[in-house]
Order: sequence, then structure tokens, then C-alpha cells
Amino acid sequence: MTADAPVAGLVLAAGGGRRYGIPKALVEHEGSLLVERAVRTAAAVCDPVLVVLGAQAVDVWRTADLTGATVLANRDWESGMASSLRTGLDGLRGWPGRVDAVLVQLVDMPGMTPAALARLAEHAAPDALAVASYDGVRGHPVLLGREHWAGVAETATGDEGARAYLAAHDVTEVDCTGLADPTDLDHPPTQA
Repeated sequence: MTADAPVAGLVLAAGGGRRYGIPKALVEHEGSLLVERAVRTAAAVCDPVLVVLGAQAVDVWRTADLTGATVLANRDWESGMASSLRTGLDGLRGWPGRVDAVLVQLVDMPGMTPAALARLAEHAAPDALAVASYDGVRGHPVLLGREHWAGVAETATGDEGARAYLAAHDVTEVDCTGLADPTDLDHPPTQA
């Protein structure tokens, strides 16, 4: 985090994990829950860190170590990721103290690293729009400056998140190739 452009972390972890079989926030991966990994990764770079829970939110809250994160509940989580994004942005609008930008991170990307978040955080500003790219392909995290929060919240629908808003605006692509693994976990590993 830079003093002149505070960067918040927003972990979207509300989904039910329909294809996975359980909410991804409760999936254990290499010794910790996905939501714990995402929060630790965000906390290494961002302050504050907000995590949006939805499906089985009470179970996640009771089970996961979310130390250092502010937990927000998305009651409308079944409508898709956009409602979680709106929940997080609404939480940041009311945050005490000024936050100029937010790094949006998905819970189901265990290969995300503080290095990738830090690379995007270098672009933080109230008017910033930036996405990580890996070998020329856009991915996560996504950096949203404060001036864009209302527009993102207004246009976000279903599981598309900020995609339509980003497509309609100039976005800085930040090469994070080799800094993180952008693979998301959509299905449980197959048993041999």
C-alpha cells in the first residue's frame, strides 16, 4: 500500500460453488481454506481487507480464520458475483478514512500472490482502472479506482462482475505473467 493512494482488498467469496459441490470459501487447498488464503494474500498488500460471504456464510465465518478482514454478508449471493461486488463496493463507500482504490480478488484462485497484487497496486489512484494479464490474457485481480465504483456497481450483473464496465472504458493491462497462477478452481480434483 502506498501512503498517497490507499488500496483496499476485496475478496469475493459468497458463491455456492455449484460446480464444485460446496461453497469455494470452505474448500481446503494445501492445508488452508481458499478464503483464508485469499484474505492472507490481500492483507499482505492491502488495508483494509473486506471479504464478502454469502452461501453458508455463518459456517464460513465460524470455520475460517479471517483475522484482519472485515466480513460483509451478501444476502443476494444467489444472483451472482455482481451482487457481491456491489456489496463490497458499498462497504468501502462507507469506510472510515479515505480509500482511493480497491483490488478485487476471487476466492477460487489459490495461486494468487502478494506480488501480483502489489504490481497492480502500483497503479492505484481514484481514477484507476487496471487488470492483471497473464501471457496477454486478462484476468484477476482487478483494480478499481474510487471514481469508478458507482459505475461498476450500476452496470454489474449476474456473474459478469465488472466485465461490461471495463469493456466500455480504457483499462491499463498490467503484466503479471510469472507472478501468480491465474487458474481458478471450478471443479474438485478428480480422484484416480
